[in-house]
Amino acid sequence: MKPLAIDLFCGLGGWSEGLLAEGWDVIGFDIERHDYGTGGYPAQLVLQDVRTIHGKQFKDASLIVASSPCQAYSYMAMPWTRAKQIAAALRGNGDFPDGYKGPRTIAELNDLFEQPLRIQREACEAAGRYIPMIQENVRGAIPWVGRSRWNFGSFHLWGDVPALMPVAMKAAKIGDGHSWYPPDNPRHNPGIDFTRVAGQKNTGGSWFNIGSPGQKVVNQNPVHRHMAEGIKGIPHRTSGHWTNPAEHYQVSDAGVKGFTPNGGPLGKNELGRKHGSKSKARKAASAAIAKIPLPLARHIAQVYYPR
Repeated sequence: MKPLAIDLFCGLGGWSEGLLAEGWDVIGFDIERHDYGTGGYPAQLVLQDVRTIHGKQFKDASLIVASSPCQAYSYMAMPWTRAKQIAAALRGNGDFPDGYKGPRTIAELNDLFEQPLRIQREACEAAGRYIPMIQENVRGAIPWVGRSRWNFGSFHLWGDVPALMPVAMKAAKIGDGHSWYPPDNPRHNPGIDFTRVAGQKNTGGSWFNIGSPGQKVVNQNPVHRHMAEGIKGIPHRTSGHWTNPAEHYQVSDAGVKGFTPNGGPLGKNELGRKHGSKSKARKAASAAIAKIPLPLARHIAQVYYPR
């Protein structure tokens, strides 16, 4: 019989994909079905608010994983006046901004983060044994919930994090004794570049659809090439998370975050009007950004597989 893992706030199933690949049975819980034309959640899905779950129903599980919502933490980590005002008000310093509809106390802010901990306690009590739990969130959660045990890129982990963990990417040195110069510099050496992602080199030009002054080559991010070629599993940086490039094919033509492909500010153009905060495209992008990287999920699955 395969060991059972519970995936709370399962989203698109990043944790579950790694667990399934390593021979686990998985049951995921979320308040909605995230299916944006990519096949949806890969395991058994239960649509249920995590706050209504009692952990005793997981007494037969061997592992609990969770990715509680990070939006509030991420927003308050931004250098914006409104974000700072909200954070200060939560700490009792000043008033909340006009129109604010979020949590009013730190307890309310951390409510969903605390749910996996409660469920784990209840599951352990019902099972009469210890059931490990690992929860992922963002760096911005640290001031509110305490220091994370480990981070895989920008995926921070709390709970029963193994002592030995994988790193998000390899460091790479510039070879041949050359220094790096921008492409428009006479001393630029083609092929020598400091921008590397998982060993993949940018061979010159702008990483984005918007070039620098004097730059003739754009869109040289190796991630874009891998998406075009259908190659998965190359981590890249997108809006605060290390994720698989293929996960972002829905928004791969959107250019730099915050801008359209032609360089216009997002929100003042057709793209911004088409993809509001509640649109399917925006939800798809948010779910993909939050998806746990497969190497991390597989490592946790391997470590906790019952022997």
